Amino acid sequence: MNRIEERNSLIASAVADVRAIEAGEGVTRESLGKIRTRLAKLAERTDLFTLDDFPPPKPGDRRSSCLYRLAEDDDHRFALYANTGNGSYASPAHNHTTWAVIVGVSGEELNRLYDRIPGGGVREKGQHVVRQGTGVAFMPDDFHSIHIDGAVLNFHMYGLALEQLPRREYYDPAKDAWAVYPPHSDIREARPGRA
Repeated sequence: MNRIEERNSLIASAVADVRAIEAGEGVTRESLGKIRTRLAKLAERTDLFTLDDFPPPKPGDRRSSCLYRLAEDDDHRFALYANTGNGSYASPAHNHTTWAVIVGVSGEELNRLYDRIPGGGVREKGQHVVRQGTGVAFMPDDFHSIHIDGAVLNFHMYGLALEQLPRREYYDPAKDAWAVYPPHSDIREARPGRA
């Protein structure tokens, strides 16, 4: 088995385990913790998930990070992505409208965690740096923001693929207003036989 076949086999095994966790336990903070632990086991294979395999945008590109689709069921469930970046990137506080788990493979990604304030806005309630082998998990209505400064490769897994999430909210502090993210349309296909 070559390294690409090994990588694809390990991805398929991890996603199968994630499916089984959700089927057996539903979507709870505890089950998402188990999903995070399972993805951290996959992230141990840093030799199979490198920035050479999943290159970030080049300097001067309009984006400083990108997503590679590693897995997604035919019904768009259980979508696993490699998120790569090589520069400075920050997202606004946002939710996902589905469960989400982020686990570090290489580099560091600061996640700021928020509570939504009645009447508008968000209040930061904590921070967690995602790095190799660690991660964060979010229920559908949890809010966080991502902050990256440098080379990074992380797993982002969602209960439903990003293109299927047309109602994700984010807070725009400059306008002191909530808005809706457009669905992602710039995801690079990395599933076997789909590129």
